[in-house]
Amino acid sequence: MAKQILSQSHRDFFALVADATFTNPFSAKRAAIDRRMAGVLSETDWRKIVPRAVEQIRRRLALLEADGFRRVEDFDPADRELMTYAYLFEAFHRFARDFDALIIRQQRRGDEPIAIPFAEAAMASLWQRGFGPQQAAQYFALFYQMRRAFFFIDTGLVGPSECMRTLRMDLWNTIFTQDIRRYERHLWDRMEDFSTLLEGPTGSGKGAAAAAIGKSGFIPYDPQRRRFAVSFARTFVAINLSQYPETLIESELFGHTKGAFTGAIGDHQGLLGLCGPHGSIFLDEIGETTIPIQVKLLKVLEERTFSPVGSHEKRRFSGRVIAATNCPIETLRAQGKFRDDFYYRLCSDCIRVPSLAERIGQDPAELSHLVEHFVTSIVGKDLADMPQRVLEVIDKRLGPAYHWPGNVRELTQCIRRVLLKEDYEGDRLQQNTPLETLMQKMKTGSAQADEVLSTYLKHLYALHGTYEAAARAAALDRRTVKKKTTTP
Repeated sequence: MAKQILSQSHRDFFALVADATFTNPFSAKRAAIDRRMAGVLSETDWRKIVPRAVEQIRRRLALLEADGFRRVEDFDPADRELMTYAYLFEAFHRFARDFDALIIRQQRRGDEPIAIPFAEAAMASLWQRGFGPQQAAQYFALFYQMRRAFFFIDTGLVGPSECMRTLRMDLWNTIFTQDIRRYERHLWDRMEDFSTLLEGPTGSGKGAAAAAIGKSGFIPYDPQRRRFAVSFARTFVAINLSQYPETLIESELFGHTKGAFTGAIGDHQGLLGLCGPHGSIFLDEIGETTIPIQVKLLKVLEERTFSPVGSHEKRRFSGRVIAATNCPIETLRAQGKFRDDFYYRLCSDCIRVPSLAERIGQDPAELSHLVEHFVTSIVGKDLADMPQRVLEVIDKRLGPAYHWPGNVRELTQCIRRVLLKEDYEGDRLQQNTPLETLMQKMKTGSAQADEVLSTYLKHLYALHGTYEAAARAAALDRRTVKKKTTTP
């Protein structure tokens, strides 16, 4: 049979599919590609756009199948790469809901990997397209990884603000790199060499960000057992380093042998030993560690080996390291509390988790979105009137300028307090921010015009990070913004 040469129309469309396959799903670029594929340029809800795009792909594949072309090798060599991506895209979305159900079941089951009832059908669909058994198993595992990453990022780090959209994009990139083609071909089994450092204030969601990374590593598929090699519930281990004195941190991280110190009545496997080749370890509050512990961790990162306390035995560490700090790392380095060489080994990727005040400042709808999300999460179901009641209490008791010093963690406790007693007074131990002080003055009519402008512009500068962005938000000249924000 002659090899099928795609028409220009098909080639242009499947080129879009290829771009969509390897474009960050949380990016504006991906949303634009999906709209073009779906033929709905004005739609903004991706939950409606993506199914329509998949329908268009299936319609075009059906046209090719009607002419007898249904496998990768049926096409001209120049078009095979495009058709490979088209078949993979369609197969991924055909089983997307099955993967989501599998993720939820696996979370409930815990450490033991569960059977996959749709595995045989999914593998058969790839074989029918011309992918060999080993290749199909590899793509099936990649599908599972991509769906886990999307699931944990999308459900764990919600909010419509621009800084949260950027965070979701950054997390996807730290899992798959910015070019998933390169990841799929060369890096899927090399990501333990890429450490991630998360920075952000206490309670902002660094733990959720770390969990999204740690639970989304590549896990091979075992065709004989029809399940994945390990449960993602076992691939993520975490420790808050600020909870332990230095003498215990070593034991918790590296483990110890019987008799290594007073009270060591048996061998203990540390967290590094529990973190397997497909896993990640989350070192929270890394800025609280002493220099000697930093030196030991640096050796682990450089040599990929460690020894339990009281032993000279070398053990292999095959996991990925995720670290977090609520203190700016530059400050810690400048104060001599954080070694430069340790920083350079940790900073393969640095991701900033924004404060809740920054998120609300960028998009006021962020607060109502989060309240609805957490009310449902806390109660276990949607309570139609409760989110509005929480927002009313926040508006009445805290006001629009409240700076949420406890960030998202404080907001969830605020919701619980409102559920219990329909009141929340906020954290009054924290000093008022300049913006809150200004709001109080404005209410009493004692604020001066120059003070209003200066305080507001300083707030915009803190929110956006540059004079240019603050000037655009205020519709003012950059020089005016700089002058007002640098004046005491």
